Amino acid sequence: MNSSNWTADFLSRLNEAGIFIAPAPMREYDHARLWQIESSEWQRIAELAAEQKLRWAAGWGEHYREHFFVNALFEQQGLYILLRTRLDAANPTLPSQATVYPAANRSERHTQDMLGINFAGHPDNRRWTRHKAWAKHSFPLRKDFPVQGEPDAVTPPDTDYQFVKAYGAGVYEIPVGPVHAGIIEPGHFRFQAVGETILNLEERLGYVHKGIEKIAEGRTPESLARLAGRVSGDTTVGHCWAACMAMEQAAGVEIPVRAALIRGILAERERIANHLGDMGAICNDVGFAFAQMQFTRLRELWLRTNAKIFGHRLLMDRIVPGGVSCDLSDETNALIWQDIARLRQELSEILPALDLNSSLEDRLYTAGFLPEETAAAFGTLGYVGRASGQDFDVRRDATYPPYDRVSFKVALENQGDIASRFWVRYKEINAALKLIEQFIGHLAPGALLSEWHTPMAGSDGLGIVEGWRGEIITYVRFDADNAIARFYPRDPSILNWPVLEKLVLNNIVPDFPVCNKSLNGSYSGNDL
Repeated sequence: MNSSNWTADFLSRLNEAGIFIAPAPMREYDHARLWQIESSEWQRIAELAAEQKLRWAAGWGEHYREHFFVNALFEQQGLYILLRTRLDAANPTLPSQATVYPAANRSERHTQDMLGINFAGHPDNRRWTRHKAWAKHSFPLRKDFPVQGEPDAVTPPDTDYQFVKAYGAGVYEIPVGPVHAGIIEPGHFRFQAVGETILNLEERLGYVHKGIEKIAEGRTPESLARLAGRVSGDTTVGHCWAACMAMEQAAGVEIPVRAALIRGILAERERIANHLGDMGAICNDVGFAFAQMQFTRLRELWLRTNAKIFGHRLLMDRIVPGGVSCDLSDETNALIWQDIARLRQELSEILPALDLNSSLEDRLYTAGFLPEETAAAFGTLGYVGRASGQDFDVRRDATYPPYDRVSFKVALENQGDIASRFWVRYKEINAALKLIEQFIGHLAPGALLSEWHTPMAGSDGLGIVEGWRGEIITYVRFDADNAIARFYPRDPSILNWPVLEKLVLNNIVPDFPVCNKSLNGSYSGNDL
C-alpha cells in the first residue's frame, strides 16, 4: 500500500467513526500533512491510528496568550500526519494518547510539567521534568514565565518521587545513580532483583534539564542553529540539520546542491565516529579491553581528520541556516578518501577477531533481548529499532537532499539482542562510508549558502532527519522580525530510553552496563 492509499484508507476509517477531516490538508510540510481536529477526537483518532499500525513519532505543546496548541505526529511508510488541537488556557485538559501508544507516555508528562496541560486518564502522571526546580503550579513554557525563572537559593531534594516497588521473598532493591562513577551524565536507575536476576527497572531522567525550549524563544535563525547543535553534543550535526531544515521550510529557502552534499558528508562522519565509540564501549563492558582500545583509537583518528578538514572534532556549527559554513577542496577530499581506505583496512583486521571470540559471544548473544513487537509498540528508532526488525530509515523512506541522489542499503537485524545492536552499527558504518564516497563523487562547483528570506510571523516548519541514533524531529515556528517563537527538538533517545526497562528484564544485574551501552541513550537529548 503506497502512502496515498493508506492515508485515503485512514480518512475513510475516520469518516466511518464520525470524524471528518477536510480532504485538503491545512498545511503541507515536506513528507507531512497537518490535520487540525477537535480535542474531543484526540484519543479516538489515536485508537484508529493504532489499528492502522501508524507509528507515534512525537508530541509537543505550545502556549499562545489565550490558548494552547497540542501536537502529535504519526508516521507510516515515510509519510507523517501531524494532528493538532486547540485548548482553552483556562482549562487545558486533553485525553491521554499514552493509553493507546506507550511511546507517548513521557512526552505527555514533559508537556504536563512544562505547560500545565492535564492529560486525562494518563497511566502515570508523576512529575517527569520538574524535579522541584520550580514551584508546583509554575510552568516554564508558558509565555508569562521569565526565562531566568524564580529559583530558590537551593533546589529542594527530590526525595518523594514514588518509584515502583516489588515485593516477595528474596526481592531486593538496587539504586544506581544519578551520579555515576564515570564521566557520563546523571540518570537514576532503580532495580528490583532476586539473586542476580532483574525483575524490574525504572528510569528517572531529567537531571540535566537545560531549558532549551525556553531559551530558544526570541533567537535569530543563526543563534537557534547554534543552540540546536548543543541539544546533544554527540549529535551536533543531526540536531543542527533538523533545526535548519525546519527553519528553511518555514522561510521557503532551498539550500544549494553543494551545501546539501556537504551536510550529508558531515552527518555520515558523525554517524561513523559514534558507532566506532559505541562498539568499543560494548566490548569494554564485558571485559574485552583489546577491542575497546582499537575502536577508541580508530574513532580518535577519525575525529582528528574532522578537525583538520572541518575545523572542529565534533563538527559543531558547520551547518547554518541556508547551507553550510565549510567547504571541501580536492586536497581535503583526498584526505577523506585516505581516511575511508584506512578505516576499512583496520576494520577488516579487527572484526574477525571479535567474530571468532567465544567469550564475547557468550556475553552478547541472547542478552538484552528486545522483541520485535515491543520495539514496534514503543516506536524504537535507529540501530535499536533496526536490530529488532524495525525497517525504517528517514534517509530512505522520507528522503531529503542529498540522500535522494544516492543509493544505499539500510542495515537490518531481527535477533533483537546486544549482538544485533553491535552488528547493525558495523553495517551502518560500511553503508556510511559508501555514502560519503557517493557524495564526494557528486560534488560540483557551486554556492554554499542560499539567501535568507525572513518568514512571516506564524510561519512554521518540520525538520526530519536520520541522526546517528535514528529519526530526529524538530518543529520551529517564527514570530515577527525573524525571531523564533517555538522550538521543539525530539531526540531519538526520548523514544528509545523506555525500552531499556524492557530489554533488561530477566537479565542478570552485572549485564546491565552492557545492555545500557548497547542502547546508549542520550541523557542530554532527553533532558531538554
